[in-house]
Amino acid sequence: MKAMLLREITSLKQNTTPLSYEDMDELNLNEGEVLIRVTRCGVCHTELDEIEGRTPPSRLPMVLGHQVVGIIEEGGNKGQRVGVAWIASACGKCHHCLTGNENLCSEFKATGRDVNGGYAEYTKVCGDFVYPIPDTFADSEAAPLLCAGAIGYRSLRLSNIQDGQNLGLMGFGGSNHLVLKMVKHKYPSTKVFVFSRNKSEQEFALSLGADWAGGLEQSPLEGLDAVIDTTPAWAPVSEALKRLRAGGRLVVNAIRKEDTDKDVFLKLDYPSQLWMEKEIKSVANVTRQDVRELLQLAAEANIKPEYQEYELKDANRALTEIKQGKIRGAKVLTIQ
Repeated sequence: MKAMLLREITSLKQNTTPLSYEDMDELNLNEGEVLIRVTRCGVCHTELDEIEGRTPPSRLPMVLGHQVVGIIEEGGNKGQRVGVAWIASACGKCHHCLTGNENLCSEFKATGRDVNGGYAEYTKVCGDFVYPIPDTFADSEAAPLLCAGAIGYRSLRLSNIQDGQNLGLMGFGGSNHLVLKMVKHKYPSTKVFVFSRNKSEQEFALSLGADWAGGLEQSPLEGLDAVIDTTPAWAPVSEALKRLRAGGRLVVNAIRKEDTDKDVFLKLDYPSQLWMEKEIKSVANVTRQDVRELLQLAAEANIKPEYQEYELKDANRALTEIKQGKIRGAKVLTIQ
């Protein structure tokens, strides 16, 4: 089978072709696994973190990709269309697993980081960690929902936003553009304020119903009750805290932050940025329940991502565009 392989940790600024298009041996199933013929795989910013070593794969070479849509070929309900998300497995026995927080399990394994993912013609996964895809979605529509959608859903839930309150979105890529669509359905009286350095992203946000869009140097007239940050940088964290109302919560939806401006975070001004019971909450991975609930919500509310398609062998181009900030919705690899 054909696959895009990561063989070494590298910088995407210096190396725009970190993945190699290669032949791999056929996959042999272990007990409890299913073989999936991949039709689509979303491209996520977390793959940049893997390639550049901020959350490195547990072994190399590795097949990246954790927003996988395909057809079961062996080991399960043959012919069923299913999805695979970031969570590949958890122990199922620890306190976190038993209380519904399997995303915090110390034995958590991630698709495309700890086990081979979906940048390939076939993948094998634990059968307990696949999700039926609702018929309402085309394959390319479903793929981004499995991570960008699910982690956005978890972030929105953790924000504690209430209908009628003001929500800020820092960054407007694959995840936050879906969060905006969720908010419009779940909290119709909530105003959404989008912060992005990219003018085209600002225009995109307004076209999807954002109440305001601007850069970090700008500020809407109204305070924010909650903010969801999906950027790779520290500066938006600092700016978000300045704009929070008393008792507000900042949810940081990023598996890692880049180091380029880390000192910004270390220079927080306590009176203006943290006092008055403001909170910072991180988002760690997703649970299977997050994915199930998001797919159900998206199907009921007809929430579909905006996306661009790329052939499997063009994965490097899609990743480089994310690194360069060329993002409009989600990016999806098509696998024949």
